[in-house]
Amino acid sequence: QVQLVESGGGLVQAGGSLRLSCAASGRTFSSYIMGWFRQAPGKERDFVARISWGGSSTVYADSVKGRFTISRDNAKNMVYLQMNSLKPDDSAVYHCAAGRDWVTNAEQYPTWGQGTLVTVSS
Repeated sequence: QVQLVESGGGLVQAGGSLRLSCAASGRTFSSYIMGWFRQAPGKERDFVARISWGGSSTVYADSVKGRFTISRDNAKNMVYLQMNSLKPDDSAVYHCAAGRDWVTNAEQYPTWGQGTLVTVSS
């Protein structure tokens, strides 16, 4: 089983960019589907993006499509979320997650990082 640690969050102005990173421990990282989710205060945890084992397939939430890019480097046990054209509505705690199934449902991802806070000012 992997353990996940996110980094890269912070305060950015609307229209700006951030790159989130998720470092995974364990030898089996490449066997996991990796996802990014976000949770704003008082709201449910929402799907943002997911990426397949080798990185060839990706899926995005409609709200971030064309602005965010998920990628992974299996040699480094890393997954990334490049966020461009950020909006205040993107403000949330962002979590990376590892799972075995090609799904969007957060409950299907058994392993989570602690999250990193992204705040987008208007």
